[in-house]
Amino acid sequence: MAIGNNIQGEGEDAIVAMEQEEREGVDQSMSGFKNFLWHGGSVYDAWFSCASNQVAQVLLTLPYSFSQLGMLSGIILQVFYGLLGSWTAYLISVLYVEYRTRKEKENVSFKNHVIQWFEVLDGLLGPHWKAIGLAFNCTFLLFGSVIQLIACASNIYYINDHLDKRTWTYIFGACCATTVFVPSFHNYRIWSFLGLGMTTYTAWYLTIAAFIHGQDKGVVHSGPKTMVLYFTGATNILYTFGGHAVTVEIMHAMWRPQKFKYIYLFATFYVFTLTLPSAVAMYWAFGDKLLNHSNALSLLPRNGFRDAAVVLMLIHQFITFGFACTPLYFVWEKVVGMHDTKSICLRALARLPVVIPIWFLAIIFPFFGPINSAVGALLVSFTVYIIPALAHMLTYRKASARQNAAEKPPFFLPSWTAMYMVNIFIVVWIMVVGFGFGGLASMANFIKQVDTFGLFAKCYQCKAAPPPPMTPTSPPHH
Repeated sequence: MAIGNNIQGEGEDAIVAMEQEEREGVDQSMSGFKNFLWHGGSVYDAWFSCASNQVAQVLLTLPYSFSQLGMLSGIILQVFYGLLGSWTAYLISVLYVEYRTRKEKENVSFKNHVIQWFEVLDGLLGPHWKAIGLAFNCTFLLFGSVIQLIACASNIYYINDHLDKRTWTYIFGACCATTVFVPSFHNYRIWSFLGLGMTTYTAWYLTIAAFIHGQDKGVVHSGPKTMVLYFTGATNILYTFGGHAVTVEIMHAMWRPQKFKYIYLFATFYVFTLTLPSAVAMYWAFGDKLLNHSNALSLLPRNGFRDAAVVLMLIHQFITFGFACTPLYFVWEKVVGMHDTKSICLRALARLPVVIPIWFLAIIFPFFGPINSAVGALLVSFTVYIIPALAHMLTYRKASARQNAAEKPPFFLPSWTAMYMVNIFIVVWIMVVGFGFGGLASMANFIKQVDTFGLFAKCYQCKAAPPPPMTPTSPPHH
C-alpha cells in the first residue's frame, strides 16, 4: 500500500509541476482580463464545461421522450442514467490519471499536446482498443455536432419561418465553422458559464410556461403506448447523460486533473434541476400531443419569453457544437501533423475539412429528436458506457496493477470486487437494454421518419402540407 501511495504522490506531483509550468507560461504571455475570460483550468471551469455540455438541445426533446415513456419511467430513467453516466465519467477520469502518471514516469511531456481518450486506451490496453475507441468516439462526436446543427435550424424556425429549415441549416453550418478558431477547452471558460445560464433560463421557461398554460382540454397521458416508443424514449435519456465523450479533453484542460473525479456527478445533480421539472411540466400540460412535437418549444405560444429561449438555445447550441467538434479537430490535427503548430490561423485552416461532412449530414437527416435516440443506442451506449467499464476492468485485471493503481477505489465502494460487479452490470444492462432493444426501436423510428419525410427533407415537422404527415408545429401569422 505504501508503495502505491508513494507512486500516487509522485505522479500527482509530476502532473501538478507540469501544469504549474504551463500556467506560468500562459500568465506571462497574457494580460489579466483576457486570461480571466479566455483561459480556464479550475475545478469550477470543469464543472461549468460538464454541466453546459451535458444539456443543450436535448432539453427540448426530453418532454417528447416523456410522452413515449410515461411520467414514472421518465423520472426513474433520468435518475438511473444520470448516475450511470457519472460512474463511467469517474472511470474515464481514473484511467486518464493512470495513463498520465505512467507516461510521466517515462518523462513524456504533454506541453503542446492534448491527451485524448483513444490515446489513454492505446497507452493502457494497446492498439486494438485505440482503434475501437477512436472509431466510436469520432463517429459519436460527428453525429453530436450534426445534431447541434439540426437543432439550430429547428429552433430558429420558430422565430423566423420565412426560410425553411434546410436553408437555416446552410446558414448555421457556415456560422458554426468559426469554432475552428478556438484552440482548446481552456478557451471555453466564459462560453461554458454563459451556456449554462442559457439552458437554465430555457428549462425554467419551459416549466413555468407549461404551468401557466395549464393542462390542455381533454389531455391524454397514455405513454408508454408501444415497445418501440418506450425504448426510443429510453435511449434518448441514455443519450442525454452520455455527454462525456469529451471528458478527457475537459480534464486535460484542468490545472489539477485528479480533482475531476466527482465533478461530473455534481454537474449531473445540477442538470437534474433543469431536465426533470421542465419535462414533467411539459408532459403534464400537453400529454400525448408531444408525440408529434419532438421540439417542446413548438407547443408553447409565441411571445417574447419564447423568442428569448429560442435565441439563447441557439447561442448555446453554437457553443455545444464547438464542444463536440473540438476533439474531432484535435484528432484531425494529429492525422495531418498540425497538432503542435503554434499558429491559430494555420490550425483553423487545417480543421475546416472536419466541418464539411457535418454540414452535409445535417442536411440529409434533419430529424430532430429521432436522431438523438439512434445516436444514443448505437454510439453513446458503447462510447461512454460499455468501453470505459470494460477498459477499467481490463486495466486492473492483474493484482500488481491494482496494487500500484494511481487511483484507489472510491470511499463509497472500497473493494475492487464491488467495482467489478458494478462495471459488469453496466456492460450487460447497456448492451441488452441500450444497444439491443434501444437500437432496434430507435432505428425503426428513424426509418419511419425517412419514409414519412424523405432524406434531404426541406422542412421537418413544419406546417402541415398535403398530405399532412403530422400536426402543425408553427403558429400562424397574424
